[in-house]
Order: sequence, then C-alpha cells, then structure tokens
Amino acid sequence: MTAHMTPQPPPVTAQEQDDDLGRVPFVYQNALPGRVVFAMPAGRAVLAEAERCGAGRVLVASGRSLARMAGGPLQQVERELGKRHVGTIATMRGHTPREDVLEIAEAMRRARADLLVAVGGGSVIDGCKAALMCQWMDVRDVAAVDALLDATAISPPASPVRMVSVSTTLSGAEFTAVAGVTELATKAKQIFRHELLVARTAILDPAATRMTPIDLLLSTGMRSVDHAVEAFCSPSANPVTDLHALQGWRLLHDGLRAIRSHPDRGGPRARSQLGMWQAISALSTGAGSGASHGIGYAIGATFDVAHGHTSCAMLPAVLRWNASVNAARQQQLSAAVGRPDVPAAMLIAELVASLGLPGRLRDLGIGRGDFREIARRSLGYAPVLANPRPIAREADVLEILELAL
Repeated sequence: MTAHMTPQPPPVTAQEQDDDLGRVPFVYQNALPGRVVFAMPAGRAVLAEAERCGAGRVLVASGRSLARMAGGPLQQVERELGKRHVGTIATMRGHTPREDVLEIAEAMRRARADLLVAVGGGSVIDGCKAALMCQWMDVRDVAAVDALLDATAISPPASPVRMVSVSTTLSGAEFTAVAGVTELATKAKQIFRHELLVARTAILDPAATRMTPIDLLLSTGMRSVDHAVEAFCSPSANPVTDLHALQGWRLLHDGLRAIRSHPDRGGPRARSQLGMWQAISALSTGAGSGASHGIGYAIGATFDVAHGHTSCAMLPAVLRWNASVNAARQQQLSAAVGRPDVPAAMLIAELVASLGLPGRLRDLGIGRGDFREIARRSLGYAPVLANPRPIAREADVLEILELAL
C-alpha cells in the first residue's frame, strides 16, 4: 500500500543527465577477470585455458551436489583435462565455512597444483578464492585465517597459483577480488580481499547451468539483480558503473522470467549470464552495495539462508526505506525496463513473485523474534553503513526488517 502511494518524481531529462555527468570526478577501478570465455563448452574451455597458461597439474574444486550429478559440468571438466587433472575436492558447503576453505588449500598442496578450477556457484568460487590466499601464505589453521583479513599483510609468491572458474549459478562471485567466508564459531560472514583473487579466466557456459535446480538458479539471479540495483543506487556510483548496472538490470529482468517460462531454452540462460556479468561489474569497478547486501549477510550467516533468498526479501524493503533520499534514482531503474510509473520496489517484488521465489522474511522462517539479533549483527557489515539513506542505529535496521516481514 505504501509503495502504491509513494509520489514519483518527474523523469530525468537528457540535459539533467549531461549536467550530472560532469558534476563529480570518479575513478574506474578495473578489478575484473583478465579473460571471459562465453558460450564455449565448459570442459573444452577449461582445457584451453590450462594449455594457454602452461598448467600441467590442475586441481578441480566443487560442492557435494555437483559431485553427485553424473555427466554434469564437473565431470565434463575432469574428462577434458585428462592427464592434467590431478584431483577433485568436492566438499564445499553453503556460505563457505573456513574449514572447507582450508581443505581446498591442503588439497592444493598435496597435489602440487599449478592451477585451481572452481566449478559451481558463489560458495565454491569464494571458497577457492580464499583457499588461494591460504595456499600462498601457508595458512593451515582455522584461527590463523584471521591474519588474512588484512589485505596489506598478504604477499603472494612471484608466480602464485590462480583460479579459473566455471559458473553453474548466476551469483557473479568470479568477477570480484573479494571472498565471503563464514566463521562457524561466531556465525559471522567475513570478507577477504586481494586483487589476484579474481578469476584469471571466467568461463560462462549457459549449458553448465542446466543441471542447477531451477529455483536455485533463479534465486542467484535475484542476487545479481541486487548487485545491479544497489550499485546503481550507490552514493559511489559513477556514469560508467551506471552503464553496467542498468544493462545488467535490463538483461536480468527479462532473462530470469524467460528462464522460468522456458527452462529448456539456452537463450534466456545466456542473456541472464550476460546480465549477471554486467551487474557484478558495476560493483567490481567502483560502485558499492547497500543495506540489502549487508542485512542479507547477517541473515544468511546467522540463519543459514541462501543469499539469493535474502535478496528477494530485503531488496524491495530497502528500496522502499531509501526512497525518501533517492526516489529519482529509483525511477530511472523503473524507466530502464519500460515501466517508469511503477515504483522500483514494486517492480522487484513483482519479479520475485513471477519467479515463484520467497518474497518475505516470514517465507524464510524469519520472524520478529529474530529481528534484534539481525539488527545487531547488521551494523557490523560495511554495506549497511554505506547505504544511500544513512543507517546509524539498530532501530533503522528494525524499520527495514518490518517492511520485509
């Protein structure tokens, strides 16, 4: 009801856009993979990349579900690598626990791997990125991982082992130089950073997503929508990140619906992969995320909720809460998909419903009794503190959680 009654600003004119373009200086930080291989069969692409970089001992890392899928992308990669394949570790769990990261790093040491290939979604890819750091710095103990939180303390060897990724979801983790890892003892999501964590090559094969459960694929697509929308609304957005964000939003808005309607067609999957790529590029090159991401970290790590699902519930609520400070910006998101008169929060909620995904916190088993703990934890995450409408106290987070309930 509130979203229906929110007055919409007049459309932004071309002159206003031009005036805004030269208003604020910015730095475009290119932190993306050196190469993206698109629409080539994943196994063949991995072999070509191993040959290109001279890797002769390739370790493959994945999760338990992909290991059980006979004939899936994991097995295709293993088969194509042939003698270069020195082992597979498929033990990564959701939310990337430290313990699983250390297992990958130890497997790399045992195999004397000179290339790591991540096959899977965001948890696997983030786990491989963090494992690289542990291998570079010879970290072998759960407590010792704390030292890696300081990026200035990380000194990779002269020729560090790097990662190639094969994405089976739409999370976009391979396009960032950060890794989100969960400390199980505290149920806290921690962020590790280094410029060499980003995949040296990101392989986007639409066919590699075909065995991914459709709800999982679509929910990770909503995580990418969250990337695009929060990047566009970020106070640190600039004209170039805007191009990435708006294109990602358009492609995902249409592509995800088409996947739901036509799951057997490859075109919508390819379009959504392109959208994911553009959406995360906005975050990787200068724009920031906001409260939907930060509160989602708190919910996901504490209550074991997939981040795609936290985005479904939190993004519309955060947009509604932020509308008092960036309604004009949000209106541009609506205009980008041809519906300038509909509030962006409503558009996102409609998209979530059309995909058959849970759109409220109560659908995720989260109730008011959990709100205080979520609010307390949320204030410890940087994206919450970088939200367009400042969040300074737990009461602010509680207001947003009520909107999401």
